Amino acid sequence: MKIENIKPMDIEKRSMEIIGETLAELGKTLDPATADIVKRVIHTSADFDYADNLYFSEGAAETIGRAIEGGAVIVTDTTMAQSGINKRTLKLFGGEALCFIGDEDVAAEAKERGVTRASVSMEKAARLGRPVVFAIGNAPTALLRIEELAKEGRLSPAGVIGVPVGFVNVVESKERIIASGLPCIVARGRKGGSNVAAAIVNAILYRMKRV
Repeated sequence: MKIENIKPMDIEKRSMEIIGETLAELGKTLDPATADIVKRVIHTSADFDYADNLYFSEGAAETIGRAIEGGAVIVTDTTMAQSGINKRTLKLFGGEALCFIGDEDVAAEAKERGVTRASVSMEKAARLGRPVVFAIGNAPTALLRIEELAKEGRLSPAGVIGVPVGFVNVVESKERIIASGLPCIVARGRKGGSNVAAAIVNAILYRMKRV
């Protein structure tokens, strides 16, 4: 097996070339409107299943991009997803990424009510009084609460990135978000993760930066 001699600044470019070559070998054709996002997720995960299982509601990436440009805050369900978002690029648009999962008031309320901190975190986000883009990579209960709050008229998300990974209520929560009609990008099935949520946000930020 031949080792490629690649300069550090060219590693990502070569990785994207390999992803494109592999997709062609697999006979997979990506939608040009979302190909950059799908490739970014594959680059992060090395999982080519995302070429098939990433769902985009109509114009979702553009809607999320416009929301961020307009001052929407990104709320994540994990500090890992929050940490993975490119803060430097986000700052160019005056944005910020927040995560309430470790807040003392969230933990106390979740314990008192017998619900998850992720669920209470979404309720706290609904009280921000600002447009919110959700990037959910771990907790299906966060997606379920977003859908409930939207149905109750207490929340109108600017966009939902729903890619929690796991087994309990993961598939069901994702399908509920898709059925809700909210602008969304969803990894159907059990795959996902905080790294995937951050990768999708970053892909949208990168395309905004290039415009």
